[in-house]
Amino acid sequence: MSPIHRPGRRAFLGTLGAGLALGAAPELLAREPHLPLAWRPARQTRRIRGRVTGDGRPLARVAVSDGLRVAVTDRDGRYDLEADPEMPGIFVSTPAGYALPVTGDGTLAQHRWLAPGVDRIDFALHRAAHDDSRHAFVALADTQTLDMEDLGLLHAETVPAVQATLAALAGRDLFGVAIGDIMFDHLELYPEYERAVRRMGVPFAQVVGNHDLDMRAETDTDSTRTFSRHFGPAWYSFNRGAVHYVVLDNVLWHGSGYIGHLGHEQLAWLAQDLALVEPGAPVVVFVHIPLESTTAVRNEIANDTTFKMTNAAALWRLLEPFDALVLTGHTHEMEHIQHGPRAHEHNLATACGAWWTGPICYDGVPGGFGVYEVDGTDIRWRYQATGLAPDAAMRVYPVGSEPTAPGELVANVWDWDPAWTVTWYEGADRRGVMARRLGRDPLSVRLHSGPDLPRKHGWVDPIVTGHLFYAPVAPEHGPLRVEAIDRFGQVRSAVPEALPPL
Repeated sequence: MSPIHRPGRRAFLGTLGAGLALGAAPELLAREPHLPLAWRPARQTRRIRGRVTGDGRPLARVAVSDGLRVAVTDRDGRYDLEADPEMPGIFVSTPAGYALPVTGDGTLAQHRWLAPGVDRIDFALHRAAHDDSRHAFVALADTQTLDMEDLGLLHAETVPAVQATLAALAGRDLFGVAIGDIMFDHLELYPEYERAVRRMGVPFAQVVGNHDLDMRAETDTDSTRTFSRHFGPAWYSFNRGAVHYVVLDNVLWHGSGYIGHLGHEQLAWLAQDLALVEPGAPVVVFVHIPLESTTAVRNEIANDTTFKMTNAAALWRLLEPFDALVLTGHTHEMEHIQHGPRAHEHNLATACGAWWTGPICYDGVPGGFGVYEVDGTDIRWRYQATGLAPDAAMRVYPVGSEPTAPGELVANVWDWDPAWTVTWYEGADRRGVMARRLGRDPLSVRLHSGPDLPRKHGWVDPIVTGHLFYAPVAPEHGPLRVEAIDRFGQVRSAVPEALPPL
């Protein structure tokens, strides 16, 4: 995303480009979040037939799609799809138990492009090397590399951290996902990201972000041409074990900027895709812009159409029958949103920290990535801070580090959600539960305040975050410690660390 203290940067600039029908402007979509984009006018379809096999045997009830319509294979593995001739290709939704097809670099390759004169496309799948009922994945939000300096840091810091995490998960079926803003506008650098995927050594799905677009495009469709040339369709699905995974594109480019919005065609495709999933099953959705976010409210930004989806309710409705987990990026901070009893959104902090300017995002969370372990229908997660131990979950600051709370102990508990408990101790004595309040992380204030900091991007500022915890401490006190217990019962502990010098 763009720096949040410049909310107009690459936001709506005036009139709508050719990407929306009916003359609807981004402001209209913001005011009327359920307004759909018009369906494409009826066109002559192109009939594509083929067969899906697994190790040479026919696979039944496998979904094949052009991104608009979904066909299902019969008992002989055959499908018959009326494809839209303007859709670039078709893809198979890889069924559970089968390896995810990949390119030589490791990026997903479930798709086949539609060439002139081709009316038959077969998909040959192979059994997965591991039982995918036990699987795991890493989720990297906003690698957002601007130049070769940033890419050097990606290769030197993030890639080894991912490799070490995956090595500790050996024996599970593994994959990764980049949740958008893979690049920072310079799409010619995609090959270096692909080299990073090759080094990480597991299949990788890619989500399109607002900085992954062709900025000169006049329509939303044209804005993902370069992205799709490297990574395939902008939306698709696949299965691992009992979990159905969906990749979506909710960055709607209108010719002069973007808003967070999921197009009508994508929603219609998703309804068909989810109709093949058993109600009550776990569904994980990867999408760049958060469905919900309190970033704009916390930081007093008036226009939040680039911070969250204008029509999130439409997606939540489709997800109602399922145990849904939605993973997003974009805001360069960490936040959890619970939407009803069965839908959880996890907005992840970034792999790049604050745009590769230093070790932390501007909410104080270290650069890193999400780690998700799946056993049957049970999904558990943690945040892996790059360069830190797997159990690192917070940074505790000495009393007096926060000017607005001079007599209080302060803890930034990075991946906090309401199911956590955060308590503080003096010596061996438990003193009580810490109070959560809005504030700015002391280290972020130290590293990011002022027009000259940080060095590479002076526009990065500390932001108001929602995962700071405070406790009043007597002037004379013993050794202090903070303990946090996450929603899965894992206990994390940390003691105060002095702020580093500039």
